[in-house]
Amino acid sequence: MTDDPLDPPSDPKLSRNVKILGLVSLAQDTGSEMLYPLLPTFITRTLGAPVVAVGVAEGLADAVAAGMKLVAGRLAGSQRRRRWIAAGYALATLGKIVVALSFAWPMVLLGRTVDRIGKGIRGVPRDALIADDTDPRMRGRAFGFHRSLDTVGAVLGPLIGLGLLELLDGRIRPALFVAIIPAAISVALVGLVRQPPPELATAGDGPARDIADSPEARRLPPTFWRVLAPLVAFALVNSTDALLLQRCAELGLSLTKVVLAYILYNVVYAALGYPAGKLADRIPPRLVFAAGLVVFAVVYIGLGSITSSTAVWFLLPCYGAYTALTDGVSRAWITNLVGAQQRTWALGVHGGATGVGVLLAGLWSGLAWGGTGRLPLTVSGIAALVIAAWIAASGPRGSSDDLTRR
Repeated sequence: MTDDPLDPPSDPKLSRNVKILGLVSLAQDTGSEMLYPLLPTFITRTLGAPVVAVGVAEGLADAVAAGMKLVAGRLAGSQRRRRWIAAGYALATLGKIVVALSFAWPMVLLGRTVDRIGKGIRGVPRDALIADDTDPRMRGRAFGFHRSLDTVGAVLGPLIGLGLLELLDGRIRPALFVAIIPAAISVALVGLVRQPPPELATAGDGPARDIADSPEARRLPPTFWRVLAPLVAFALVNSTDALLLQRCAELGLSLTKVVLAYILYNVVYAALGYPAGKLADRIPPRLVFAAGLVVFAVVYIGLGSITSSTAVWFLLPCYGAYTALTDGVSRAWITNLVGAQQRTWALGVHGGATGVGVLLAGLWSGLAWGGTGRLPLTVSGIAALVIAAWIAASGPRGSSDDLTRR
């Protein structure tokens, strides 16, 4: 293994846990994404709720997930992670059952909240376990691999959902029940995950003691906070993707075409997630993340300005590139800024703070949507460009390139 922190191992191998957790996420996301692109239509047409209910339902669900990430960050120490992961996937499955049974939109809100409680308590320990099991110089590709497999589920789910809609003559509710099956499979797969022994949970950067046993673990370094500031600022303008799908429908796409466009988005995300992670192992992750925000801006400003649905088939796939350049990259970025002892808490703080930002973004975007959504989409796109410049201009000392921990 080379001593150069910017030169990854020549023969990188992902651990067994990273691969299994990728399969777990693939199964859960297959169920989630069978449901997700159908929700705006289910809420507004089947249940008769206003468009703002879409933003409220998704924003509040994400806020609950944010709060649970803080809880998990505080309590899911290195020897409790598998239990928290299993409980999280089980709750997500229960939430899907509630959504399928909903007869009024507040029940959808309840189901999404339960689902997101599960997402909140599983994400932090899962990401910490991935980091524990991965050399610091390979974390970009490990998280990229995980996010790519997760997104394969986001391709399979909508495809299965479309097939079910055809078989069921456009009825959405029965398709929501089928989405429970792959989600339940993910819970069973968690049993294959191995809890690393305490002495092995180091990943090359110090012993990973349980956070409850170490008050020092909650004293995050200034570098972390300087990174978190622009990430939270971006979360405040990053409204729920459900509103993007709503915009596609308002531009004239049928439900089937909306789902197909969403599938294209996920195909691009799945294809680029691993390469984006590898890139973040070789160059400063702030530059990869900033590039993703530029793509985000192009998509949001584009969707806010177009009047024809034709451009959707270009913009939604581009949106997949934005997600690939930011999602797994941000996780690797955060875990490389802190030591192993601080990792779970750092991920919890990051997830909690950005989750609150997403809640506020969903609320103000939904309330400002109007008849076309042009105003919130354009505002978000312009703000993303400003934040991209902020991140790109910050140097190694400023916030994002703490390579001494890599």
